[in-house]
Amino acid sequence: MINKNIHNHLISPSGNKGPKFLIIRFSSIGDIVLSTPVIRCLRKKFPEAAIYFLTKKKFAGIVESNPYLTKVITLDEDILDTIEILKDEKFDAVIDLHYNLRTLRIKQALKGIPFYSFNKLNTQKWIYTSFKINTMPHEHIVDRYMETVKNFGVVNDNKGLDFFIPEKDKVKDNDIPFSHSQGYIAIAIGAAHYTKKLPVDKLKELCEKINYPIILLGGKEDYDNGGEISNVDEVKIYNACGKFSLNESADIIRRSNLIISHDTGLMHIAAAFKKMIFSVWGNTVPSFGMYPYETEYKIFQVNKLWCRPCSKIGFDKCPLGHFKCMQKISIDFIAENAKEFLKIKN
Repeated sequence: MINKNIHNHLISPSGNKGPKFLIIRFSSIGDIVLSTPVIRCLRKKFPEAAIYFLTKKKFAGIVESNPYLTKVITLDEDILDTIEILKDEKFDAVIDLHYNLRTLRIKQALKGIPFYSFNKLNTQKWIYTSFKINTMPHEHIVDRYMETVKNFGVVNDNKGLDFFIPEKDKVKDNDIPFSHSQGYIAIAIGAAHYTKKLPVDKLKELCEKINYPIILLGGKEDYDNGGEISNVDEVKIYNACGKFSLNESADIIRRSNLIISHDTGLMHIAAAFKKMIFSVWGNTVPSFGMYPYETEYKIFQVNKLWCRPCSKIGFDKCPLGHFKCMQKISIDFIAENAKEFLKIKN
């Protein structure tokens, strides 16, 4: 019995006569945004194709407005129900950009359908985090994603990432303080893991040293930290953490003059809008292949720190207790670079 709670989000009428593709990327925000060149380039190669995207329900909004997709299917709590839906669709090929045990179960269930899976390079990442020996290819993760569709003759158009904001989710002018109406810096203060974030005292110092309107972005879980940071100067700094949806936060990024972000999903959304990004790295490293893609950016990190990278994702606290990868980042250097960039831009 198929669970009636499965949500299929119809984006555009299919009625296509071309091949039928399924792209899988369950999570998270950044990884899904990084998959968008595959969607776009596949559509360019096969304009009449039906292109479906399978993801978790909580992330469906990232791709629901993507005009290159035919349909978004969301992953049910019971993967067997999702598999039944996928069987009925009769795909010609599956592009697996997630590649885990759940996608292997889908592969086993969809017998006879060609699967093209993304190489996560987990062995190379383990060597890097365990022994600090970098055997990672000098290649962005988007280019590794694109490898999954090369057999179809699909090539990268090098136009970067996509993020489409529905008109209803665009931020109204009166939702932004008047003091910020002539321009602002957006600072994404959150991250999925503690060791990927600048400590609050460092963020307070940064905001204090930047003489320019600032909007703090993050989820509801970042609201208290945002409040503490905005106390530095409640006129200059607007704490928008938890106040806007993801699409609305994306629109605030689109309208910003500069984005300062950790290694997080909002950084990749900023890249989709071709913003200048100041990218701050803690326990993870850009050489994992997830630095800003096809946009102007600067990396801020502590180089030659013997314990870094300590994880391919992150931790709830520094495993060694000192957190030097963030504590030793020069806030003065970030602030000086921000001042110089804004001087040129304005």
